Amino acid sequence: MATKKAKPAKKAAKKAAPAKKAPAKKAKTKRTPNAAFMKPMNVSAILATVVGSKPIPRTEVVKKVWEYIKKNKLQDPKERRNINADANLQKVFGGKKTVSMFEMTKLINAQLS
Repeated sequence: MATKKAKPAKKAAKKAAPAKKAPAKKAKTKRTPNAAFMKPMNVSAILATVVGSKPIPRTEVVKKVWEYIKKNKLQDPKERRNINADANLQKVFGGKKTVSMFEMTKLINAQLS
């Protein structure tokens, strides 16, 4: 008895999908700053020892605090997210010796009006 060999099934030919065109790039527009961030805020007497007493925008207050931290080397060398407060910053931070970066902005905002 002769055995019949099964013919391999024909593979369906796949049609290549047409290439999609990349969407046209939009012209870049300049972002306008949010007016709430640019509004000059009154600085509390405690925070004034670090950033000065003139009303300045919230963004500038944070910049000046960071300049103070860098100048006085108050950033924790091992855990860089933490700030080790000196006497002036400890008053701003509500008596805390060590504060995280994220908590720092919250505590600074409490000193603005």
